[in-house]
Parts: sequence; structure tokens; C-alpha cells
Amino acid sequence: MKDILLEKLAEKLPQEKLDDALRIEAESGQTLDRIILRKQYLPEDEILQTFADALGYPFRVDLEGIKVPASFSDLVPIEFSRNYSLIGIEEADGVMTVATCSPFEIHPMDDLAAILGMEVEPVFVPRAAITIHINRAYRHKADMVDEAIETIEEESLDDLSTFVSESEDLLDVANKAPIIKLVNMVLFQALKMRASDVHIQPFEDRVQIRYRIDGVLYDMESVPKKVQDAVISRVKVMGKMDIAERRIPQDGRATIKIGDSEVDVRISTVPTNHGERIVMRLLDKTTNVYKLDEIGLSPDHLKTLRHIAHLSHGIIFVTGPTGSGKTTTLYATLSEIDSTTKNIITIEDPIEYHLAGISQIQVADKKGLTFAAGLRSLLRQDPDVMMIGEVRDEQTARIAIQAALTGHLVFSTLHTNDSAGAVSRMLDIGVEPYLVASSLISVIAQRLVRVICSECRMETSPSQEDLKLMRELKLAPTDLPNGQLARGGGCDNCFNTGYTGRTAIYEMLDISEDVRTLVVDRASATVIKRAGMAQGLVTLRADGIRKVLEGVTTIEEVLRVTQMDIE
Repeated sequence: MKDILLEKLAEKLPQEKLDDALRIEAESGQTLDRIILRKQYLPEDEILQTFADALGYPFRVDLEGIKVPASFSDLVPIEFSRNYSLIGIEEADGVMTVATCSPFEIHPMDDLAAILGMEVEPVFVPRAAITIHINRAYRHKADMVDEAIETIEEESLDDLSTFVSESEDLLDVANKAPIIKLVNMVLFQALKMRASDVHIQPFEDRVQIRYRIDGVLYDMESVPKKVQDAVISRVKVMGKMDIAERRIPQDGRATIKIGDSEVDVRISTVPTNHGERIVMRLLDKTTNVYKLDEIGLSPDHLKTLRHIAHLSHGIIFVTGPTGSGKTTTLYATLSEIDSTTKNIITIEDPIEYHLAGISQIQVADKKGLTFAAGLRSLLRQDPDVMMIGEVRDEQTARIAIQAALTGHLVFSTLHTNDSAGAVSRMLDIGVEPYLVASSLISVIAQRLVRVICSECRMETSPSQEDLKLMRELKLAPTDLPNGQLARGGGCDNCFNTGYTGRTAIYEMLDISEDVRTLVVDRASATVIKRAGMAQGLVTLRADGIRKVLEGVTTIEEVLRVTQMDIE
């Protein structure tokens, strides 16, 4: 067998590299596959393919479309599966087919056979694909938090570790105290369910755990009232907050790990009549910044935004409520600009994602680094493009407009309901109309709508209730492609919601000469919006309707996030 393996490796590797690997194997006792991978003589998929051919086992590049047998995830602890990179992919005739990336590690396979009580057959698969599949398999174990709750005993409530490492690993729960295990499992499950926020809300008789998934809050597990103080203290320890202070709100932050991913957690506590309430915002550091063509822009809007990104000066506002994706749109726009030829600087609160080649400044109000103070310093840094996290007051607005008028391209956000409302907002905080009219290039309003799950997507004829909702959007059955509406039926992949992920709907108001005249005359937002619609403005609701007709989202989602258009 070894001769066949060496023969196969000789076809892939120069003899001197193979001899070097064999020498290290003899001296260190390490397995040959690990040595070749560590020395980077061959990529992992090529190593595994070679070993599979020599040893007579199957090889797979990925595990897409494969479901882990329930008997595997029920019997095998996630710690074991993760430590040895083993995951079951098929069960038939009393034999479990198991994906592995370590051909020579026999003992874990023997242990696995003992845990499962059946024979195991290996399939060679790259480690990254196995890790992804492990996370998918165990994210559906909704009873993990329940199991953690069951392990909590009265005598263990005082056993609260006050030590928190710089980066807490959620999956490392084997030797943790029950309270720590419970909090880790709550966060782990939240991340696996794509939650953006975790709410720990105390009531008179229980503590309710709630997750915000794709913008909607869902009630999850209830934690016994007797462990409320211990759970809250544990979270406050993670956020380096004062666990003795329960009368005033506190803010903290922590970094947690899940496998190789790091997640920033922003923690906020407030006192309520039933105890302290906690909200944790989860920000995955490893999430890639979206490109402009990935955030839901129509071809016309994409063309407009790409044009705006390459202008030399002016100010562009992105507006919408909290959590509507404004920062994501700004980051996607900045990533379109060549940072090697232009100096791009941002000032944010907080810095949500790190952008390559761009200098980002974190606001620190307590130290005097406000948006206004930071902006003044930014102007002395010879910027070409500036991004301001948010215009909150007249001082910041004036400096931003001044920067735009003196040859800088400025991006920022505002909290308004639509694009025309941004103009009124600037006038309301005290900026003169002529300054707004001369500096503003465009206002982009946006909302996030949930996307229909691809796994359970189906097309149906509209029901009476659907027809009623369609009338609100001024849609006729004849407008629908083939007279059918797309929707999600609900499945494990989308946690029976019918939706997976979100996309944005947009409204882009171009500040034309007609609109500028209206701004100088202090016209109302309604008048400005009518002028925009006369020149081709696609409203938020109209863009939403377009996505309904394309089968991206549903009528209910568009009605949930948009208001009736003006006539």
C-alpha cells in the first residue's frame, strides 16, 4: 500500500520534496499528508485526491447538497466532530459514511464507530468543506440551549468565572461552568441562525431569549428565573462591565470566536422593573464587504451609483432608519473607488467592517473625538473621498458641506423616511438652503426586505388575501409573470420562515436644476419628491414591486417596510 502511495506522490512531487517529507515523517512521527500540507508542497485537495486514489477511498471536493444523518448529530458531540474534523454524510445498511481530511488518523474513526455503534467508511474531503458542514449540521440542534439549561444546578449558580479571555471560543464548552456554557450556547445558536441581535429580556416568571433574524424578532428559549442574575452577570463579565452596578444603563463590548471566525459583540444593559435587560449586537469580522452588484441595485441604480462614486466633489446622503443597510451601501460604494490613486478616509461610530487600503477613524465622544472634531482633522489629511458615519447636528453638517464645496467627495448617512426628506432635514438643523442646493449631488433612500428562501421557493396563484394586498400596491393579476406569485413554503434551511437573507430596495433622488431651485425656495419634501418623480424617480415602493415581480421578495415584505407613494 505504501509503495502505491509513494508511486502516486512521485507523479505529483519532485523527488527531493518527497524525500524531505519522508525524512520528516521518520524523524517526527507526523503523518505524511500533514507534512506535505504544512510544507505547502501540494494543495490540500490534490493531496487528498492522491491519497484517495492510492488507498482506494472516494474523494469529494465539497459537501454541497448533502444532509447529515440525524443519528450522527444526535449521538456525536460537536466538540468531537470539530476536534477531529469528522462529519457523517450518509447512513445505509448499518454503515455510516464519514467525511475526513486526515487519511492516517485511525483512532478517532474507531472512537466514532464506538459512539455510533456501527461501522464507519471514510470519504476524503478538504477540511474547510467539512468545517462548513459541521456548522450547518449542528446549527439545527435547537435543543442545545435547552441541554445547557438542564445542566444548571442550584449549587452551580455561584460558580461564575470572572475570567474572560481576549477572544472567547463559543464551541469550547467541554469544561466550562454551566452558566458559561448556557451563554455560549445562546450566542452560538444565534450566530448559526444568522441573528444580528440577541435580546435577554426578563419577565416576572422567566427570562426570554429573543433573536432578530433578517430584521424580525423571534422568541426562542426561556431561561429559568432563578438563573437570571447569573446569566446577566456572565454577559457583563464578557463585556468588561461593572457587575455590581444594576441601577444605571451600561455599554460594553467583547470578541467571541466560533471556529476560525471572530465576531464583535456590542452589549447594552438597561434596568427594568423585572431586572436588567440585555441586547447584544453581533458583528461578524470575517464577513466580506459586499460589492455594488450584490446589494440589490437595479441596472439603472447600479449605473447611477457607479457614476456618483467617481465624481470629484459633492455630498451624497444615504438615508433610512437604523438597520436598513445604509453602512453596507456606503462600504460597497467606497470599495468601487481606487484607493491606490485616491486618499479615502472614514470617520465612523462604530467601525463595522475593515476596508483594505482605507483609513478608518473610530469616534470617541468621551475623549473629545466627535464627528465634528474628527472632520476638522480629516480635512488636514488631504483626503479625496470622505465618509462620515452620520450627520447628527448642524456643526457636522456644515463641515461636511464645506468639504464638498472645496473639492472633496463626501458620503454620509441621515435618518429620514425617504430621499426628499433628507433635504428638509438639512434645512431643519440650520443649514442654509443655498449651501444644501450647491453641494448636494444625490440622496439615496433604502430599506431591507427579506429574500424568498431558495430551498423552499414555490410559485402559486394569488389567493383572495394576496389579491387584497396586491390592490394596496396597485398590482393587477395580469402584471404577475405567468399569473403566479413566488413565496417560500418554509423549511429547515430558513427555519420555516420562508425567507433566507435580505436585499435592499432603493430610491435615488438626483439633485437636478429643478430640484435645486425648489431647495433654495425651501419647498416641502412632498413637492421635491413630486419633482423627482416627474424626472423619473423610482420610489422605494416601486422598486419593491419590481422585486416582487422578479420573484425576489413578497408583497407582505414590501408593504411592511414602505409607505404609500404620493399621487
